[in-house]
Amino acid sequence: MRERILGLAVWLAVTFAAAFVGSQFLPGQWYASLEKPAWTPPNGVFAPVWTVLYALMAVSAWMIWSRRGLRGAALPLGLFLLQLALNAIWSWLFFGLHRPDWALIEILLLWLAILATLIAFWRIRIAAGALLLPYLLWVSFATALNFELWRLNT
Repeated sequence: MRERILGLAVWLAVTFAAAFVGSQFLPGQWYASLEKPAWTPPNGVFAPVWTVLYALMAVSAWMIWSRRGLRGAALPLGLFLLQLALNAIWSWLFFGLHRPDWALIEILLLWLAILATLIAFWRIRIAAGALLLPYLLWVSFATALNFELWRLNT
């Protein structure tokens, strides 16, 4: 039991470390000056949504690790870490470098990595894959928003 709790703590730490990296690049004045579609959520929505999504991601990875261990789930957990890295990179590209065009290409790769992770997790434990569905849906929405922000501001 102690090992399982420690494992959950590690997956939470890894996942929220990526969140921390991404949070270093805030919207700021540049984002405020962009023309936005009418369906853009208020800025205050993003932090709570992402907090829930990161928690779900961590629990999902922990479920896979609990079932198979690192060796037994090397590919699915590797995919998880890949999508986590892509997640953090998006904030740097979009908010840090002010490159919605590069961020759009990157978020498409992120979407594919999330889908691959979801499928790999689903095959091991359906509940673990299901926990990634809200994340995939939110990134689908974020991709559409990224596209519109790029389109409206080029």
